[in-house]
Amino acid sequence: MLLRRLWWLVPIVALAAGWLWTDRKLADARLTIANERQAHIQNVADADRAKAAAEVRYASALADAADQYAARLTARDPIILKSTDTVTRYAQTDAGRARCRGADRVRAIDELDAELAEPPATASSGADTLSTDATTPPVRR
Repeated sequence: MLLRRLWWLVPIVALAAGWLWTDRKLADARLTIANERQAHIQNVADADRAKAAAEVRYASALADAADQYAARLTARDPIILKSTDTVTRYAQTDAGRARCRGADRVRAIDELDAELAEPPATASSGADTLSTDATTPPVRR
C-alpha cells in the first residue's frame, strides 16, 4: 500500500542517485584533467629550460672552438728572422734545432737545385727522334 501512495518517489530517488554518481565521475574527470594540465605545463617548462641550457652549452662550445682555432692559427704563423744574430740565437734553442737546417744540408739542397736546372743532354742518335712522316710505321714497339 505504501508503494501505491509513494510510487512517484522512486523515479525521483533514482534520478537523484544518478545525478550524484554522475557528479562524482565528473569531479574525478575534472581533477584528472587539471593534473594532466599541470604536468603538461611542468613538462613544457622543463623542456624550455633544457633547450636554453643546450643553447648555452652550444654557444660556449662554439666560442671555445673558435679560441682553439685561433690559437692553432697563431701557432702556425711563420717566424720571420731578420738578422743573422737572431737566426744564430734561434738555432741554439730546442725549437730552432728542430727547424733549422745545418749548413751541409743547405748546400746539398743548393746542389740538387743546380743539377735539376741543367739543360737536358741532346740525343746522340737520330733513332730516337720522331718521324714527321705519318705513313712510316713506328720503330721498336
